[in-house]
Amino acid sequence: MLETVLVKEPGDGESPRPARIIAAMRHACLGGGKRLRPALVVAAARLFGRDDDGVALAGAALECIHCYSLVHDDLPAMDDDDMRRGRPTVHKAFDEATAILAGDALLTLAFDLIADPRVHADAAVRLAASRDLARASGFGGMAGGQMLDLASEHRDRSEDEIRLLQAMKTGALIRYAARTGARLAGAAAGDIETLTRFGDVIGLAFQLADDLLDVEGDAARLGKAAGKDAAAGKATLVALKGADWTRAELQRLVGEAETLLAPFGARATPLVALARYVAVRDR
Repeated sequence: MLETVLVKEPGDGESPRPARIIAAMRHACLGGGKRLRPALVVAAARLFGRDDDGVALAGAALECIHCYSLVHDDLPAMDDDDMRRGRPTVHKAFDEATAILAGDALLTLAFDLIADPRVHADAAVRLAASRDLARASGFGGMAGGQMLDLASEHRDRSEDEIRLLQAMKTGALIRYAARTGARLAGAAAGDIETLTRFGDVIGLAFQLADDLLDVEGDAARLGKAAGKDAAAGKATLVALKGADWTRAELQRLVGEAETLLAPFGARATPLVALARYVAVRDR
């Protein structure tokens, strides 16, 4: 789906798309990556019986948001990274101005995609998905969490403060993925809330695993620099509580995720697999 939407040909009524910005956007989105967030959208929708291009389009919208955040995160003014997914970051492969604009374009493309009628026939459902995406991405979600993260460098932070910034910075988009997949498939309100909680749980697990990999992972395997959190004085639960506690907490979170999904039986197997993958991944 990303290959389909990230093309030079303009959409209906759209002006020509500059080749350079498309190339930078494709570099950001199509050069590897786990695709966890869109996979979660698709798996959550399948749990409730929906599996079509409209769901994949919603997943692509979310991945555009995620990739835009990585492009901007890698900039010298932010985390100043040269490598992402084993390749030069967008500002290294192109230039800083192009990277900023490519990120801007990916952010706005996401809302073009989520508004597509293929996502859901009911405009009210698409509007709710769009509003939730804005909130998960903005100052009350990912962007706000990144601000808290930057403000926490070389400062002591409590466990509650770190959990909050991580729930915003990383967890908000993962929570959105699980919730939106269920909503687009017409799940009952109680089931949507169960999937929302599932997203909260694996969102925290994902960030814990990420922080642990930064301490213990191999840069060649990760496709990006390791050890940067400690060097930047980042506030993480690994730094606060230690690696052993983190591994134990990861297992507890996976157990909670499995308990949440147990009522769905074998139909939830792909989601259980995703939860386990989040905790044991090596990149």
